[in-house]
Amino acid sequence: MEQPKGFFDSNYPTHVCLLKKAIYGLKQAPKACLLISQLSSIFAMKYLGNLHYFLGIEDDMSSYPQSILLTQQKYTIDLLTRSKMLDCKPCSSPVTTDKRLSISDGTLLADPLQYRSLVGALQYLTLTRPDINFAVNYVCQFMHAPTDSHLLLVKRILRYLKGTIDTGITLFAGDIGSISGYSDSDWAGCPDTRRSTSGFCVFWGDSLICWQLKKQPTVSQSSTEAEYKEVGLLATDVMWLSHLLEELGIILTRPFKLYCNNLGATYLVSNSAFHARTKHIDINYHTVRELHEFGDVAVFFIPSSEQLADIFTEGLVVSHFQDLRFKLMKYPSSV
Repeated sequence: MEQPKGFFDSNYPTHVCLLKKAIYGLKQAPKACLLISQLSSIFAMKYLGNLHYFLGIEDDMSSYPQSILLTQQKYTIDLLTRSKMLDCKPCSSPVTTDKRLSISDGTLLADPLQYRSLVGALQYLTLTRPDINFAVNYVCQFMHAPTDSHLLLVKRILRYLKGTIDTGITLFAGDIGSISGYSDSDWAGCPDTRRSTSGFCVFWGDSLICWQLKKQPTVSQSSTEAEYKEVGLLATDVMWLSHLLEELGIILTRPFKLYCNNLGATYLVSNSAFHARTKHIDINYHTVRELHEFGDVAVFFIPSSEQLADIFTEGLVVSHFQDLRFKLMKYPSSV
């Protein structure tokens, strides 16, 4: 601790104040401010000890030392039971490597309610399951007119969940001074609109804390353009997180390392000579170039085999998918 501004005593620079009231953030603050006996006299409540379950998310602090494992096991089991697939045969990945389906493939479902209900439930499951993010985003695109072919995609996700019920994300203690991110884009992957599917993930130290996946709002004219756009979005998100953490008093090491598996995109960030060839790219995406010049971010090329964000943009072969899942979530599943 240090003496607050306006109350600094030059005669006793190393002394601290004896607090009569607790300050938010101190270890003793919860005990001083939230006395269970006093609250119990006003509200009907019960003290259950440390947090283990909240809004469908389970907290396990015993799996690894100095870490917290967040899962949604009960929620997953309830979802499988409701969809009558609790006894289904598991599969090793949530989506195949086959060509993506179009909105017109298959026969329209007579009652789309079940499809929409299952997909809505799967969306909440992505809070702790980034490994199914691409598959869930994929089936979400058919919500307005689902077909029997689209329903098979949903059932494959459920079969994958059956074999990975205990999988989640792990938050580690340790380094909190570094932020890094990975971005990837599957150029023109949508067969109906030819828009690219892009995704990124952000690590705070060794812990995955943020990830995003969505279809780009405009058609990209090249894979480099698609990748460059996603690097720009990643850089913006990383800077927002850095400002938040620095407001909390956390000292961060700059530049933040961003990884992309497209050489053209990495060259665009550092080489302004390419500007004339990229005027058609929205000005918002050129933010990453300025952040690079200011020393806030540094963009590095990374091979596709090591690109963690690849799991957000396309269906992968099982071996590669499971390798990326382990590196991303730091938790080996039972499959």
